[in-house]
Amino acid sequence: MRYIILFSCILMFITSCKESATYSPKAHSSYTDYKGPEDKNLWLEYSKEATTFKIWSPTATKVQLNLYKTGNGGDAYETHQLKPSTNGKWTKTLKGDYDGVYYTYQIHIDGEWLKETPGIYAKAVGVNGNRAMVLDVERTNPSGWATDKRPSLQSPNDAVIYELHIRDMTIHPQSGSSMPGKYKGLVESGTKGPNDVATGFDHMRDMGITHVHLLPTYDHYSIDETKLDSLQYNWGYDPQNYNVPEGSFSSDPYNAEVRIKEFKEMVVRFHESGIGVILDVVYNHTGMPNGKGDTNGSNFSLEFPGYYYRQNEDGSYADASACGNETASDREMMREFIVQSVKYWAEEYHLDGFRFDLMGIHDIETMNTVTETLKEVDPEIFVYGEGWTAGDSPLPIEDRALKAHIQRMPDVTAFSDDIRDGLKGSVFDDQSTGFVSGAKGTEESIKFGVVGAIQHPQIDYKGVNYSDAPWTNEPWQAISYVSCHDNHTLYDKLHVSRRDATEEAIIKMDKLANAVVLTSQGIPFIHAGAELLRTKNEEHNSYNLPDAINQIDWNRKTTYAPVVDYYKNLIALRKAHPAFRMPTAEAVRQNLEFKTVIDGLVSYQIDNNANGDTWKTIYVIYNAQTQPYNYHIEGRWKTAVFGDQFNSGALITGSITVPERSMVILYQE
Repeated sequence: MRYIILFSCILMFITSCKESATYSPKAHSSYTDYKGPEDKNLWLEYSKEATTFKIWSPTATKVQLNLYKTGNGGDAYETHQLKPSTNGKWTKTLKGDYDGVYYTYQIHIDGEWLKETPGIYAKAVGVNGNRAMVLDVERTNPSGWATDKRPSLQSPNDAVIYELHIRDMTIHPQSGSSMPGKYKGLVESGTKGPNDVATGFDHMRDMGITHVHLLPTYDHYSIDETKLDSLQYNWGYDPQNYNVPEGSFSSDPYNAEVRIKEFKEMVVRFHESGIGVILDVVYNHTGMPNGKGDTNGSNFSLEFPGYYYRQNEDGSYADASACGNETASDREMMREFIVQSVKYWAEEYHLDGFRFDLMGIHDIETMNTVTETLKEVDPEIFVYGEGWTAGDSPLPIEDRALKAHIQRMPDVTAFSDDIRDGLKGSVFDDQSTGFVSGAKGTEESIKFGVVGAIQHPQIDYKGVNYSDAPWTNEPWQAISYVSCHDNHTLYDKLHVSRRDATEEAIIKMDKLANAVVLTSQGIPFIHAGAELLRTKNEEHNSYNLPDAINQIDWNRKTTYAPVVDYYKNLIALRKAHPAFRMPTAEAVRQNLEFKTVIDGLVSYQIDNNANGDTWKTIYVIYNAQTQPYNYHIEGRWKTAVFGDQFNSGALITGSITVPERSMVILYQE
């Protein structure tokens, strides 16, 4: 989600308004007056001797605990009343070993019992997430878990991020996976596709990426886990249980511990291969219970109706997410939930980073608290997000965690739509083009992207497409990218906007676009399958479309083998040369100087063995023109990149003819 507005979410929300709500809270102007308990720990506490159940519900008159033998079906075999304490916290301790027992909470408020809920702090759930389970989490730890280590980074922009949906990578009939669409399938070695090409896990390792970014992989509403033999697909931006892995990616969604263990096994396998794991998190809104957009039926609403959401002046739910609601991160216990949730994922699942969906809906204080908390877990965990909203919010603009406010969030990174649309054209206009596809006047946007959105004396900020001022403190606070799960794939966007272009020209545009991304100073981010010219049949928003649209077609790895090699070589080049990933803005200003900049051409020089590079001086030329360009250059240089050739070492003096729609890199040792 989400730079585009998900029209389906809006339609579901409109439909839901015509139905009876589970419970409709009165408009409260005083939600901020509710203070959390002194002891804010609301996680279930388990031991073999006793289990303590907890919930925060200050407006409840009674809270009931229901115990079940299974995760679905059957009646509760025991019920217990929780006891209230100060500031709305309710607790109950049961003696004995309750490992494996399923449970729900039920709130009595305004004379009625609300529907059952697993509770927002549930760590394990049964099929479809309707009941939580008491679990000794240590028995879900796989072999090697105690010694598992996160891959280390000197600076966040040492990362090369690869964004994927678990199902997409292995679900194609020719993926060679024995566990397609599953956690285990994603890290299965030895899978082969058409013409014996490596697929899935081996493909990712061979590409040289450093981190996988998993589209939402916590438990979400859209997929019916009891009907996995039917055709179902969803990106997962409809949260249900925030602290539990999604069951449809596990081998057995009925047994609560299986999804947890298999998620951890996946993390271990990635870490053993030196690849970090980033989780896409969606704390900005909740999903649609039963697919009906009923905010009042969410787990948040079933604990404390209304509190966890922002309201408009008339008491209706605010909707900066364009999906029917937005959460209130600026309220004490919502902020506490977000912070404790990411901390839990970092500690229990050894995650390496978090991507915040529609981060602009959250307040700046919350995002800073998130990063401060994660730094205590591991200083190298990094956080990035979409620095925008999908609509207006009651949260004052000056308090929002927007891209324009990144300088006030020193450990947060934001996606750079400046370089994204500067390279290929606006995601909102199919006909819009960018630097690589022939647009005029995009050069300042490219320069701005190259330096990671910092203050640089050679950039005319009036010429940048979206930002009229620098918005980062350091270059790694900008995510450099040209495509992601949203909108068209890069290949499709180029086709849609340039119907007149030949296939050969489209491929050149594509390679040049990600050549810019992978030689820019921000954190490079690649949409899975871009390296094999991934297509979604020009679908703009494939969030719930079938596998036939979303799957990675491994036939394309053979068809476009030279493009795959080009991407692989780009990644290797970046990783080998730290000059392309300077950690500070001052280093970029001192060492990177733009040279010739004309319509369709941007060049720059990096000096002084920047960031400890073995190359003393590097010269980069991006030629987006439709003709070769004879480029004059002083001194003697060696060729690092020329067209599809890498590391040829050919000597250049005087001038070089830069091929059309391509990048050239020269160096001096």
